[in-house]
Amino acid sequence: MIFQAQKGQVYYGHKIGILMLDTFIPLIPGDVGNATTYDYPVLYRTLHKITAHKMVNKAPGVLEEIISKGKELVDNGAEAITGGCGFLLLYQDELRKALNVPVFLSSLLQIPFMLLMLNTNEKVGLITADSSLLKASLLREIGIAEIDRVEIVGLEKTEHFRECCMNESGTLNSDVLEAEVVTTAEKMVHTNPNIKSILLECSLLPPYAKAVQEAVHLPVFDYVTMINYVQASLNKTNFSGFL
Repeated sequence: MIFQAQKGQVYYGHKIGILMLDTFIPLIPGDVGNATTYDYPVLYRTLHKITAHKMVNKAPGVLEEIISKGKELVDNGAEAITGGCGFLLLYQDELRKALNVPVFLSSLLQIPFMLLMLNTNEKVGLITADSSLLKASLLREIGIAEIDRVEIVGLEKTEHFRECCMNESGTLNSDVLEAEVVTTAEKMVHTNPNIKSILLECSLLPPYAKAVQEAVHLPVFDYVTMINYVQASLNKTNFSGFL
């Protein structure tokens, strides 16, 4: 077998490129920003000095940095680009136009698929970092006309999540955070029994997806389900078995 080098590329084997915000949060296994989350290699780039606050407020220089680092990932072999924060959806359209590879910056992109799985009288429960930032207009950008079928609950008032993940204390107690996320999911489903599927929007939440599922007994989607889905589309395998 003959292999051809790509000009300017000095490492290989990855398909997915991940853009990360400049944060001070321990990113544990299961988090988008922890490479051991995946059973395949991924490639990271940090958005230099781009914080969540700057990103959400579309501060000067944010878009330019996202495009620059996105192009760097592509130049280094990434065949699809995602990110480490669901609110990067604000820049989905611009980055998609700037690159020549698929772009899927936010876990929110799974919502149309999730809604189509359900009956029209059923809802998706969405747990996000800060519900005050997740506007209906953002959901409409990804083609969601039935906004009333998405029940949004935020973690901004939970003590440990706010301190660790929003105030970036630098310390994460996974047991406490898991309890906060599970309690939030249980309350949401109890209040809205027509919720039949859950999306953990924030990239910090996939480590708690199993605990949420065991608590509410519903399908649970998150950033990692989306990334695995795209990875599978880029790296097909041969099947073996018996007939």
